[in-house]
Amino acid sequence: MSYEQNLYKVVEPVRINTIKRLNKAKKWKYGYNKDNDIVVISKTGTIGEIYDIQGLKIALPPAPKNVYSNDKDKWQRIDPPKALSKLKNIFDWREYPEEQKDQWYDYIDEEFKRRDEGFWFQNAGVPTYITGTHYMYLQWSKIDVGAPDFRDANRLFFIFWEACKADNRCYGMCYLKNRRSGFSFMSSSETVNQATISSDSRFGILSKSGADAKKMFTDKVVPISINYPFFFKPIQDGMDRPKSELAYRVPASKFTRKKIQSKEKLEELEGLDTTIDWKNTGDNSYDGEKLQLLVHDESGKWERPDNILNNWRVTKTCLRLGSRIIGKCMMGSTSNALDKGGDNFKKLYNDSDVTKRNRNGQTKSGLYALFIPMEWNFEGFIDEHGRPVFTTPGRDVYGPDGELIDIGVINHWENEVDGLKDDQDALNEFYRQFPRTTEHAFRDETKNSLFNLTKIYEQIDYNEGLLNSSDVVVGSFQWENGIKDSRVVFTPDSSGRFKVSWVPSLNIQNRQVIRGGIKLPGNEHMGAFGCDSYDISGTVDGRGSNGSLHGLTKFSMEDAPANSFFLEYISRPPTAEIFFEDVLMACIFYGMPILAENNKPRLLYHFKRRGYRGYSMNRPDKIWNKLSVTEKEIGGMPNSSEDIKQAHAAAIEMYINYHVGVKQDGQIGSMYFNETLNDWARFDINKRTKFDASISSGLAIMACNRHLYYPKSSNSNKVSLNIARYKNNGLNSEIIK
Repeated sequence: MSYEQNLYKVVEPVRINTIKRLNKAKKWKYGYNKDNDIVVISKTGTIGEIYDIQGLKIALPPAPKNVYSNDKDKWQRIDPPKALSKLKNIFDWREYPEEQKDQWYDYIDEEFKRRDEGFWFQNAGVPTYITGTHYMYLQWSKIDVGAPDFRDANRLFFIFWEACKADNRCYGMCYLKNRRSGFSFMSSSETVNQATISSDSRFGILSKSGADAKKMFTDKVVPISINYPFFFKPIQDGMDRPKSELAYRVPASKFTRKKIQSKEKLEELEGLDTTIDWKNTGDNSYDGEKLQLLVHDESGKWERPDNILNNWRVTKTCLRLGSRIIGKCMMGSTSNALDKGGDNFKKLYNDSDVTKRNRNGQTKSGLYALFIPMEWNFEGFIDEHGRPVFTTPGRDVYGPDGELIDIGVINHWENEVDGLKDDQDALNEFYRQFPRTTEHAFRDETKNSLFNLTKIYEQIDYNEGLLNSSDVVVGSFQWENGIKDSRVVFTPDSSGRFKVSWVPSLNIQNRQVIRGGIKLPGNEHMGAFGCDSYDISGTVDGRGSNGSLHGLTKFSMEDAPANSFFLEYISRPPTAEIFFEDVLMACIFYGMPILAENNKPRLLYHFKRRGYRGYSMNRPDKIWNKLSVTEKEIGGMPNSSEDIKQAHAAAIEMYINYHVGVKQDGQIGSMYFNETLNDWARFDINKRTKFDASISSGLAIMACNRHLYYPKSSNSNKVSLNIARYKNNGLNSEIIK
């Protein structure tokens, strides 16, 4: 099966006539274009292709008529003139013979232009654009191996980063990466790039520990700065190789052609007063300071008591003045196991989804999330043109070092995975280090899991599209024509709160029977719902648990998938009443009953008040006469007793063993909701309130198997009524003693 990349695509969200008209007038401004909902990173007033990178639409500059090329038809670092390489600073330039300076002005101007506008070059016969920041990384940054290689993955990374800088709604990027993807060097390069053209600014570095931040500063930032050409490098204050702070005084921005030609005395130049430093890791690092750029390295590895979420809430304020964003954050990391810092980073990453914005146009975190799968950026599987070798090539393909690449990166990755199948913790660590999906990146450890993680992760991988692309529709339920207690209809809607994998045929939708004046669900034999409700609309911190609803089919001969979860709802609408109505409409649409926890009774009272008490199941472990008054009134099941907690966990365990992952018949399960699967993977029976999806899905399983919980009749002693029995052989009867 051929591999299809989905990291980015070229889109056409703007009418071609609009592009031509504004290009002719050079009216495209760098930044967010609200009229067309695109981020323009071109600084020429014109745009070309528009990339959609994980939901962010980015307008690139158009290719020029003359694109730089070399005889290798690929990126090669352009050797600077030897005469200029000997000049280390502005003092050396001042002493350079005046009659020889003129020949270098055009070269220096061109380098400043490339730094600002970006660079086009021919790569494998294709005109290829890189941003100015990427150009500075490739052309002028010294890393551990010398000069960096060109990689297409890094090209997309820098394009996305340029969009983050250009977009005035954005605080920066939250980059979920694979191991050894080059983020530390790229972010170090950008730090030096920006600092050397900024005045009165501060640049900060944080990592998973103070020692790591210091190492990044001394081993990456300082060497890159030292190796800049003299025309980009301001005069440095203090030591040549500082340990804690790099301070620039005489600005590189003065070294344009005009200023280099000028006779202005050096001591009259104003200083940049710009610094780069690092801080020890902590929730309050950089608190109260104004930053132009904050580099957050290894942000997915902050372990207790340090908390990346708390730190970001603090440092976010360092990047703004009032509502105006004045600085950016470059955050990137692989993820630790969830209880070792990964969980907080996962929340921050999910809160940075560019497709989910508030009314100010910002994501919940203010950052923009980017994930580049490992197959794009895995060393040893990138060809000489910087392109990933996804599948095993049918011809000879060579890497930048001249080594033959005879297997595709995906084939190599799958072979590694197969070799780790018997060691789940080692496999999960490999997934986190080299993820192909976000599910891999946030894969947790197996040590404390209550359920079979192997089967859960088999199902998650299948759902992620590596083995299958299942159809899960996002949508909403509404009353037909807005008339309550009529028919319910389902409408696909990308902003809806329901995820649905099966919709019943029209003839069984809204099926209902009335018996003794009571409305009863007409498809009770087909399945049931489980629900974990909440009673309070708002909470003090605004972070209350979600309401959760799951629908599950039974083993049915009708037109429905057997033993399959078909609906997932994990959300907290603005009011509890909206949640109650959502749950009610789902039950009516599918014609199925619901088993809900009755310790939060407002949902069940909502059902009763609306005339749907018949849809609320009674607890299956007691007969009617043993129910409490409240249980008879509204139904439901308590969650307080240890027996019920154990039965609930056992129900989920049973379902996973029989219906999740690879089943006994070799088929894969049909549980398509990864949010629930991940909740099962983390489920802790002693902290049940944190696992909304597990509670409601477990109740759905119990509802569909309620016969397993019926109370067993006790074997009471036989009561002797002392009735005499006789034998009637012969003429006289005799009593049987």
